[in-house]
Amino acid sequence: MPSSHWRKKSNILPLAISSPEVKSSSQASTPSPVLAADGNFSAAATTGDGAVGLANPQMSGQRRRMLDLVNGLHSTGVQVDIDLPQIAVVGNQSAGKSSLIESISGITLPRASGTCTRCPTECRLSYSPSPWKCTVSLRITTDAKGQPLGQSRNEAFGDPIFDKKDVEDRIRRAQLAILNPDKPAKSFLTDDDVADSLGGSSSESGLTFSMNCVSLTITGPGVADLSFVDLPGLIASVGRGGNSGDIKLVEGLVTAYIKRSNCIILLTVACETDFENQGAHQLAKQYDPEGKRTIGVLTKPDRIPTGEEQNWLQFIRNEKEPLQNNWYCVKQPSSNDLKQNWTWEQARQKEDEFFLGTSPWNEIEPLYARYLRTKNLVERLSQVLSELIAKRLPEIQQEIETMIAKTRQQIELLPKPPPQNALNEVAKLIKDFDADMKRHIEGVPYKEGIIQRIRVPCKKFRRVIRATAPEFRPFDRPRYGRRDKTLAEPEFLKHEEESAGQDDLENSPLEDEDEGFEDSVASSGLVYVDEVYRRMEESVSRELPGHFPFIVEREYIRGTLMKWDKPATILCESVYRILINQTKDLVRQHFSTFGQGMLEHQIRLIMHEHLGSCLEAAKKKIVWLMNIQADPFTLNNHYMADYKEKFLTYYRRVRQDARTKDNGLGAVAEAGNDWEGAGEDPTAAALSALAKLGYEIKKEDLGKLLAQDMMEPALVIMASVRAYFQVAYKRFVDNVPMAIDYELVRGGEIDVFQLLWTKLELDGQDARQMCEEYAQEAAQVADRREELEKKLERLTEATKRLIG
Repeated sequence: MPSSHWRKKSNILPLAISSPEVKSSSQASTPSPVLAADGNFSAAATTGDGAVGLANPQMSGQRRRMLDLVNGLHSTGVQVDIDLPQIAVVGNQSAGKSSLIESISGITLPRASGTCTRCPTECRLSYSPSPWKCTVSLRITTDAKGQPLGQSRNEAFGDPIFDKKDVEDRIRRAQLAILNPDKPAKSFLTDDDVADSLGGSSSESGLTFSMNCVSLTITGPGVADLSFVDLPGLIASVGRGGNSGDIKLVEGLVTAYIKRSNCIILLTVACETDFENQGAHQLAKQYDPEGKRTIGVLTKPDRIPTGEEQNWLQFIRNEKEPLQNNWYCVKQPSSNDLKQNWTWEQARQKEDEFFLGTSPWNEIEPLYARYLRTKNLVERLSQVLSELIAKRLPEIQQEIETMIAKTRQQIELLPKPPPQNALNEVAKLIKDFDADMKRHIEGVPYKEGIIQRIRVPCKKFRRVIRATAPEFRPFDRPRYGRRDKTLAEPEFLKHEEESAGQDDLENSPLEDEDEGFEDSVASSGLVYVDEVYRRMEESVSRELPGHFPFIVEREYIRGTLMKWDKPATILCESVYRILINQTKDLVRQHFSTFGQGMLEHQIRLIMHEHLGSCLEAAKKKIVWLMNIQADPFTLNNHYMADYKEKFLTYYRRVRQDARTKDNGLGAVAEAGNDWEGAGEDPTAAALSALAKLGYEIKKEDLGKLLAQDMMEPALVIMASVRAYFQVAYKRFVDNVPMAIDYELVRGGEIDVFQLLWTKLELDGQDARQMCEEYAQEAAQVADRREELEKKLERLTEATKRLIG
């Protein structure tokens, strides 16, 4: 709660002293304020020096200016944000705090029994040349259950008051309204039965105590600038019908002030009660253990039991519970004195007479006599306060500047406030979103872009499809546990396929979660030439001798190509997930700060539905691509023939090498290899070796050493199937991503503006009202904005006061 909400009978007295206008007004010759029987100064005008106490214009000019400056800061309300120098009058109930406040300030404060015990009263007084006026309002900071509100509110309570005698009754009615929060406050203005309600039992009102307060704004000539909150004094116990929680509540209100490092604690102790029984001292000592900012005040010295005076003089000599600024003793008018309508000057004269004519006060050493009387206390308070202000002002200015910058930053971080034309703002947001979608689909120059992320699953898709190539072996399947022959990758493929390093995605910075590519295709295993030959023989129907059926090639091709359906679907879904996540991010970036999120939610739903439709269109295109793969076909005859010749040559060579080793010519081959390693021609080496064995043959006759290969037709089938795979797979790994890009990626950003405009029905009759609902700000955001703007206003006004 703002600090201005807590002050009085414990009495918190902020340092808002008189303005320069008060000085000039107070120098006129006018009558002195008179203390009435009820303890209040009468309505008589001031005389002589005019303002009294801390409002006394006779103080030094420098001190006066500092007091006025802090008073100006308090008037801005900035004490809620900044720890301003102030005086807090603390004491138990009936410790004489109210009389002390009257003596220090010299103001007229309506008070009567019971009016300030159950509800705080905030008083703001300021000089004005206009006639005296008092306005009353209710400051509501908690709900009916006592829970703090997010933002306090002020409610006017009746018309302005121009007669001081009417203030007491208005305060009484206002406090009763606060104690009964379930009833309309205005009803207490006209109810004639409330005059004595506040002084009755707790059953006559809903609450025994409330943190909500009555706020008084009093202006007029001779009124010193002053702000404070009148609170109950510290409570030791509660009577019948009371609430034990009030004890802690009042203590908490006092603590909220005295715990601040720039609060001067004016500790009030009544001499008529044992010091040890007055808990205010313990509370003050808890927050100011060294007594550096506490000034003690002994009240009611005329009520000290005979023989106990020396015990209290120990405080004045600072021998008991010493304080850095010492203890003081004051004598205020008694009840009988008040009935005689003493003036303020008479009260001070009687105080002098008491200390001059009463033992042992008139016998105290001159050194300590300066700690007696109200005027000495006021002078010391003024001096301590002025020194604190002088020390604190540079820090206050720096704190305010820092806080202004921070508050502005906090306001900027809030969502934009509701626009005046919500329909136009929604249209602009949609247009900007549409442009941003197009920009991201076209491609942005950073790795987290949509296109960059899509490249990752596309590369995985290409790698998986390439890995489905038939694994033909141009030799018979090994039997009886014999070791299988290894088959090196053809050299002509190494130059056109991506190398392992180029296709390494394991450590890619764009790597997303595993899409499932690796497990999407089951291995078909190795296929040996004798198995191909057997299948060819079993499939012969009406073919001429020496020919083999095309159906064998087609089934091998189909068996491979039909594996591509699942990887293609996974790629499509992977791209969709990337696109939908990136679209959600863009929706959040463009619409999250608009209203309470209803528009963002609607946009997200529409885009989710739209991209879902694009996904289905892309999947249909993949089905179409898979269907046209069912029957092998290509017009790229040269490419197909070239690959077939390369694979057939490759299979023949591998098979011939294997047959050579199996026919006992391995030694010749090994010799040739040795010679080759020595830098000799392997063919010449082989012919030389054969000559040594008695075989005189020529180079062109070497092939005749091998028997006719009956598996040649099977090798042709293997070469044809493998060649077609190269043609088909390269075509497929291009066509599928292109189809997905066209139907899903680019299809997702086509006519987004028109789509959203239509789906949101922004061309309908209720479009304007609907957009206003979208733009409606969340209550907590609105409260936060209002709180920060008010804070910034306070801080800015405080800065003007410091500069001006």
